[in-house]
Amino acid sequence: MFRAIASEALGLSDIGSIIQPQDFNKVDADDYLFHEDGEKIFFLIKSKKDEYCFTNFALIHVDGVTAASSKRSIKRYEYASEIISGVILETAGNIDMDIELKFNIGANSFIVNVRKDFIEQLKDIYKTLISISKRQYTDNICRNNALKTLDAIASMYKISNVASGEAITTQFNDILTNLNSIMLVNYTKRDFSDVFSKYIRS
Repeated sequence: MFRAIASEALGLSDIGSIIQPQDFNKVDADDYLFHEDGEKIFFLIKSKKDEYCFTNFALIHVDGVTAASSKRSIKRYEYASEIISGVILETAGNIDMDIELKFNIGANSFIVNVRKDFIEQLKDIYKTLISISKRQYTDNICRNNALKTLDAIASMYKISNVASGEAITTQFNDILTNLNSIMLVNYTKRDFSDVFSKYIRS
């Protein structure tokens, strides 16, 4: 108890370590995964206060109030709806004890301090986050292009040219089905297992 309070006062409690895959089932974040849907942990940083759990679907942040408290808030940020940006890795100097991984996900900014002997693993998650960000950027352009194309097609047709109300309903349903597929499936990547597998070395 007193050791935890001392670490808090010295600012040491926030320095995290990289948890190895064989120990993923021992962390708090594992209890909040959607295992039933195929979600799994690929990378996890743990400090005295926090856990930063990167799964194939989302970042799960187990947010601690202080190192001395057992109270935690579980926050989930889905890659399908929260854009990753501003990814920065600041390496340690000669007297520094830690490395900083900085990134934004949606409107939330994170600065994660990790022991400097984990530099090689931090390079892996840095590459992964950059790659996810690139795919999100491309998907966003494709979704915008789909809407522009829909507007262009709509301007080519007049409702008076349609033979019947039944035909209108059929065309509407076809367009809506195709648009939803394009927007929510083709160009909204939800599972980034392939990206994590490519860059994260066990």
